[in-house]
Amino acid sequence: MKAMLLAAGAGTRLRPLTYQIPKPMVPVVNRPVIHHVLDNLLRHGVSEVVVNLHAYPEQVRGYCGDGSRWSMGVSYSFEPKLMGTAGAIKKAESFFKDGPFFVMSGDGISDIDLTEMMVFHRRKKAMATMALKAIDSRFDYGVTLSDKRGRITGFMEKPNWSQVFSNKVNTGIYLFDPEILKLIPKGRPYDFGHELWPKLLKMKAPIYAYETGAYWCDVGNLSEYRRCQVDCLDGRVNLHIPGHEIKKGVWVEEAASVSPKAILRPPCLIGKGAVIEAGAEIGPHTVVGDRARVASSAVLENSILFDNVTVGRGVRLSNCILGAGGNVKENISVYEAAVLNIRQ
Repeated sequence: MKAMLLAAGAGTRLRPLTYQIPKPMVPVVNRPVIHHVLDNLLRHGVSEVVVNLHAYPEQVRGYCGDGSRWSMGVSYSFEPKLMGTAGAIKKAESFFKDGPFFVMSGDGISDIDLTEMMVFHRRKKAMATMALKAIDSRFDYGVTLSDKRGRITGFMEKPNWSQVFSNKVNTGIYLFDPEILKLIPKGRPYDFGHELWPKLLKMKAPIYAYETGAYWCDVGNLSEYRRCQVDCLDGRVNLHIPGHEIKKGVWVEEAASVSPKAILRPPCLIGKGAVIEAGAEIGPHTVVGDRARVASSAVLENSILFDNVTVGRGVRLSNCILGAGGNVKENISVYEAAVLNIRQ
């Protein structure tokens, strides 16, 4: 099995976090989003992956390497000019000619059963299959309409409330037969949502909706990013949380130094080489990145610290994100969705 990970987007909705790192490298429970995507692909027998790159390509290459960490082959397709979601797979066309292949976002978290999706695709004799997820009320994504057999009958990209006709959203997880590549023009940007899927519908091609009850989060903006961290810590998604679970809901990674007089409130995660001083209070729903340092009497709740962050004595953080290398001085309090990625 083969797959393509779309990892070339600029991640503008996650700024300022993505001013210095690409969206697929934003950490979720102390591992880049793309790490969790590759974990799930490996779980379902995918052995070769190609990743398209544009912004900060050296960071993705440096982390994923040749894929040996996952016992799979990882190669890259660099796009000096963005080719669009469908144009990206056309650019890497030679990689996909020998059988069905998955296309997934390199910056979304899901534990979707790709094996079951493949069985569905083959049973329907589909040219293309789209994974759909029913949601309660948010319509920041394109919605899809399908008939009782699962055949797709209509699309609407990011509708407003007056246009809503379905609560099933396009997850951006696709399964294609190689013949799809013939329908994508070469050498120019081309989009799945606005061009390829509507074209397939107009052709009356055998395109189907695979409805999944699995976890899925786009990690597309700051509120969704926070929600995903909470969901992971709460066990709502099947992924690996690194470190040793020293008590229920408290994970501590190797070489971390946690004072016996520190208070760790579950769920929380302490990263590799982090230092938590006596009297510091961590959690609930807090992730402390690698080599971060939290001084005594600091209190962190519902917060995310990237690597190499320093939190001074007596600091109180609630619902905050601190970017890599951030330094928050002593005896200040920051509340309610503050995002800090510079020295304060």
